Amino acid sequence: MAVQNNTTPSAKRRFQSPFDVATPPGAEGWQELYPYYAHISEERRAVEEQKLWYFDGMHNPEPLYPFDTIMTENWWVAASQMTTKVWPIPVAMGIDQRIINGYLYVSPNSIDDPAEVARRAELFNERAGHYYENWDTIYAEWKKKANGCIERLKQIQFKPLPEFEPEENVYGHRGIYSSHDLLSSYNRLIENLFEMGSYHFEMLNLGYGAYLTFREFCQQAFPGISDQTITDMVSGIDILLFRPDDELRKLASRAIELSVDGALLANSDPASALKAVGSLPGGAAWLAAYEESRNPWFWFSTGVGYTHSDAVWMTDPRLPFTALRGYIEALRRGEDIRRPLDKIIETRTRVTQEYRELLPTEDDREAFDGLVKLARTVYPYVEDHNFFVEHWHHSLFWEKVRELGEVFVAHKFFDDKEDIFYLHRHEVYDALYDMIIGWAVGTPPRGEVYWRPIIQKRRKIRDALAKWSPPPALGVPPESITEPLTIMLWGITQETIQQWLGGDTAEDGVLRGIAASAGKVTGRARLITESEQLYDVQDGEILVCRITAPSWAPVFQRISAAVSDVGGMMAHTAIISREYGLPAVVGTGFATVNVSTGDLIEVDGTEGTVRVLEKAVQA
Repeated sequence: MAVQNNTTPSAKRRFQSPFDVATPPGAEGWQELYPYYAHISEERRAVEEQKLWYFDGMHNPEPLYPFDTIMTENWWVAASQMTTKVWPIPVAMGIDQRIINGYLYVSPNSIDDPAEVARRAELFNERAGHYYENWDTIYAEWKKKANGCIERLKQIQFKPLPEFEPEENVYGHRGIYSSHDLLSSYNRLIENLFEMGSYHFEMLNLGYGAYLTFREFCQQAFPGISDQTITDMVSGIDILLFRPDDELRKLASRAIELSVDGALLANSDPASALKAVGSLPGGAAWLAAYEESRNPWFWFSTGVGYTHSDAVWMTDPRLPFTALRGYIEALRRGEDIRRPLDKIIETRTRVTQEYRELLPTEDDREAFDGLVKLARTVYPYVEDHNFFVEHWHHSLFWEKVRELGEVFVAHKFFDDKEDIFYLHRHEVYDALYDMIIGWAVGTPPRGEVYWRPIIQKRRKIRDALAKWSPPPALGVPPESITEPLTIMLWGITQETIQQWLGGDTAEDGVLRGIAASAGKVTGRARLITESEQLYDVQDGEILVCRITAPSWAPVFQRISAAVSDVGGMMAHTAIISREYGLPAVVGTGFATVNVSTGDLIEVDGTEGTVRVLEKAVQA
C-alpha cells in the first residue's frame, strides 16, 4: 500500500522541524506527563520529520493535563479507524498525533496510489452507501446507543473504602468486595468513555464526506462559487446544539409572564437570583421550568468538552444567567429574540433554486438534487452528536472523575480532588491498586507520600508550558490534503498552509481566513483566550478567539461578528455565525496574536479578511 505521509521532497518552504522545538524555561522534563507513544522520537525521526504537524487549538487550546489525554487518545484511534478500517475512505488514512511541549499536534495521512484508491473506493461505496441509504434509521439507533451509554455512566459511583465490609456483602455471599467494586467501577468508567468515543465517529466522517462531495460537485459545476454560498444551501436546519440557548429564551419569556424578571435582573449571582425568585408568588412555577430546562440541556461545556477545566452550565450557571438577563432586557425593549431562522431558510431555498437552474442537463440537476438532499440529511447528525458526546456525556464523565478524586483525598493520596488530572489514566489504576493493597493489608500505602511531590512538579511544568505559544504548524507541507475532518473541521487546506508559511500576517497586513459567514462590519475587538473572559463581552463587540464552543451561543446575541484562529466551514464558529446572521472569518491562524481587546477592526465575512484599522491605546 502506498501511503503518503505528507512527504514533499520538492517543497521549497517548510515549517520548523518538530525536533528543533525548544523546551520552555521551567518545563524541563515535560515528557513525563504523557505516554511514550505520544512523543516525537529519534526512533521515528525519518517519518516524523517529513510530515506536516498542525496545532489542534480547536480541541485543546491549552497544555494537556495528563488525565485529559484520554480524550485525544480516544479519537486518535476512534476517528482514524473509521477512515482506515471501517469504510474505508479512498484517498484518506488516519490522523496521527504527537504532544509537543504539552500541546497536541496532529497530522493526516493520505493515499496517492491509484490502484489502492480504486480498491478502497469499491469497498467504501458499498459500506458508505448502506449508511447513506438508511441514515435516518441508523441515526435513530445511534441515539438509543448514546442515551444508553450516558445512563450507564450515571450509574457508576465512587466511594471511599469502608473500615469493614458492609453486612450485605458478607451475608449476601457476594464473594467480591469493595476493592473489586472500586477497580471495576474505574474500569467501567474508562470503557464507557471509549464506548462513547467510538459512537462519536460512527457516522461523523461520512457526514463530512457527504458535504465534501456536494462541495466538490458545486465547485466543478459552478466555477468560482464560494464556500459561503455552498453552505447557504444546507443552513437553516434545526439542530440540538441550539436547544440550550433556546431554553434560555423560553425561560426569559416565562420570567416576564410570571413577573420574576426583576429578581433575575437584580441579582447577577445565580444562587442569589434563584433565592430571590423563589420568594415571589410566581417563583415556584419559574423554578420548576428552570429545573425542567436544566436536565439535560445545562450539561453544556463552555469549552469543547475535551478538557476537564472548562466550566459546565450545570455546575457553573453564570454564563446562562448572563445570557438570560440579556434576553429579558431585550424582551423588555420589545425586541424579537428568536434566531432569524425564517430568513436563513428563505436564503437557502432561493440560492439552491438559482444554482439548480444554471445546470445544463436534467441528469446534472438530478445529481445536484440528490447531493444537496444528502448533505441536508447528514447535517443534523454532524452537529447533534456534539451535544450527546462532547457536552452531555463528557461533562458527566469529568464529574465522575472528580468523584474518584475525592476518594483519593479521603485516603490521603491527594490534597484536592482536582489533583487526579495530573495523573495519566494508567497511573490512576496503579494508584488505585496501591490504595486497595494498603486497605487490605493494613500497611500505609506508598501513594500517601508518593504522588504529592509528583503532582506539585507536574503543576509547575504545566504552568510553564502554558506560557509557551505553540506555532500553528511544524514539519513539511503536503502536496495535498484529502482527509475530510482536516478540511471540514479544522479548515486546513493548501491555501491555509501557504498563509501560515507567509508568517503571522500577509504582506498587506491583512489577516486572511475562510469566509465562513457573509457580511461586513467594523467594530471594537474583544479578545477571548479563556471562557472566563466571556463575561467581559460588551454589546456590539467583535469576538476574536482561537475557537468558540457551542455553549457560547448566547454571546452571539450580543456581538456583531466573530473571528477565530482555527476552524473550517463546519466548525462551530462558522455554523453558529451563519445561524445568527453574523459575519465570520475562521481559520485565520494568527488573529489572537495580532488583535487585542479594544482594537478597531473590520471583518469581511464574504471575502474572508480581517483588517486592524486602529490599535487600542494600552493602559
